[in-house]
Amino acid sequence: MNPTVHPVDERLPLNRLTALGLQHVLVMYAGAIAVPLIVGRALNLAPDQVAMLISADLFCCGLVTIIQALGLTPWFGIRLPVMMGVTFASVGPMVAIASSHPGQEGAQLIFGSIIGAGLVSILIAPVVSRLLRFFPPVVTGTLITVIGVSLMRVGINWIFGNPVGPTAPTVIDPNHAAWLAAIGKLSAAPGSALPALPKGLALLPSMPNPKYADLMGVGVAALVLASILLIAKYAKGFAANISVLLGIIIGGVVSVALGMMNFDKVGKAAWFDLVLPFEIATPVFDPLLIFTMTVVMLVVMIESTGMFLALGEMTEKPVDRQALTRGLRTDGLGTLIGGLFNTFPYTSFSQNVGLVAVTGVRSRFVCVAGGAILIVLGLLPKMAALVESLPTVVLGGAGLVMFGMVATTGIRILGGVDFKNNRFNALIVAISVGIGMIPLMAPNFRQWMPHAIHPLIESGILLSTIAAVLLNLFFNGARHDEAAITAAARQADAH
Repeated sequence: MNPTVHPVDERLPLNRLTALGLQHVLVMYAGAIAVPLIVGRALNLAPDQVAMLISADLFCCGLVTIIQALGLTPWFGIRLPVMMGVTFASVGPMVAIASSHPGQEGAQLIFGSIIGAGLVSILIAPVVSRLLRFFPPVVTGTLITVIGVSLMRVGINWIFGNPVGPTAPTVIDPNHAAWLAAIGKLSAAPGSALPALPKGLALLPSMPNPKYADLMGVGVAALVLASILLIAKYAKGFAANISVLLGIIIGGVVSVALGMMNFDKVGKAAWFDLVLPFEIATPVFDPLLIFTMTVVMLVVMIESTGMFLALGEMTEKPVDRQALTRGLRTDGLGTLIGGLFNTFPYTSFSQNVGLVAVTGVRSRFVCVAGGAILIVLGLLPKMAALVESLPTVVLGGAGLVMFGMVATTGIRILGGVDFKNNRFNALIVAISVGIGMIPLMAPNFRQWMPHAIHPLIESGILLSTIAAVLLNLFFNGARHDEAAITAAARQADAH
């Protein structure tokens, strides 16, 4: 190693760069592909469109990782060993949009909100560090816990399926109800040429799903979960770090043996294809949804701030305000790029930050190599088709672990909060978690409220954010404690 070059800026030999970069990719791969699968299936997109989402996501992960680790102009890139991936914080609002607006309409609204939030995030990056005092560990820990618990529903539904089908909005749009009523009156009018409405026609699902909680599928999900647990306990080093990915592979092999998975889609997919903007949907910009996604991005950027500060200490390259602004601005740029390529908001992956601590390799060019590998994977449609072909029960078994670990990250952060000497912190967590659970436990609570605000209040994450910030202001004020934020990030990255 050249003593005049900081370890973060050290250029390793190509063979080491490739091997270490691939390790970073494998550690994050399961988390990276989970979000396009969740959102694509929530939108009821066709399998080839879901595969397209996966390809675009991997491509954007790689592109944004290179910008963050290598740097792009004086304004973008923190230039530290950071891998970028889709933030799970954005999943709740996106699934809520997909539930209310399935299909192409929902995709347009989701990508429009992401582009809008990305632009806003780029603009507010310089002032986010001044907002840190509103997001101490008691707030961020609560929010990440709520995110993890909210996502558990997705993993559980992957295992058991939906009890009814076909899918339909849980809250009927008044315009749809008015249209159906008007058609009913016209068809019932004397002499009408319109056929009568079918008996029992409704805007809510009513058809039973005979495949619900199929025991074979539940067994495969249990096998995946057991495999992950056994690998995590008995495997050593790198294999233990990718236990989730190995569990998914085992589940896929068993699914093929049981006839639950085939490779027809993989065979039809091309070997190589470019990822182009707006391949799935042209964005539609809704101010309320952009605001919701911007709030999510604000939480993400606060979390990234703590992670960057901790990573700076870990690599012995302290992060100053200018570098922090570049890193946060790249979160916004990545989100903007994600919206343009019809994917999702991006942030630094904490498990990869933890891998830096585990391996001791601090070179940012390792992550640049990982980004290049992700771009190549995004240009291989057969890889995306293979992932899309996995039965949801396989992903469900892994989802319990992945989403549960998100909640565990929040609990770790809360573990560093002072509950003994500050009794108000317990109230903040208790009430904020309770409010965040309202849409999860009582999804129809908003049925008598104005339909226009439903996208805002149907996200438990957003409700929990508002509650936690306001309660913390009320009880604790707005004290800035950078050391506490850095310590919280270290807690989140701990293995």
